[in-house]
Amino acid sequence: MRLPTPEEAPDPAAAAALGKMRRMMAVSLILTALAVAAVFGVIGYRVFTREGSRPVAEASLALPQGARVIATAIADDRILVTVETGEAVELWLFDRDTLRPRGRLRLGRER
Repeated sequence: MRLPTPEEAPDPAAAAALGKMRRMMAVSLILTALAVAAVFGVIGYRVFTREGSRPVAEASLALPQGARVIATAIADDRILVTVETGEAVELWLFDRDTLRPRGRLRLGRER
């Protein structure tokens, strides 16, 4: 089988095969472009949502005289600070995003 020259028209079967190949290539190109756009869309969403652009919260807290921090823990949207004072152990709970106090639990000894 010889290749046709540019002046000669391809036979109808070859023209149909070329048309089918071009359609398949166009569909493949469109699907690839959509997939790449979806990936960039997800990356953009993750970068520009609240979680990705959360402002840094700053706060300071003075401990009572003679107190010391025993432990800290972070869970979900809370920060737990365990503080030992002279007569009791206190659990201080703060909001993770705003650092506002959310609660305090005092564990003392029975008398």
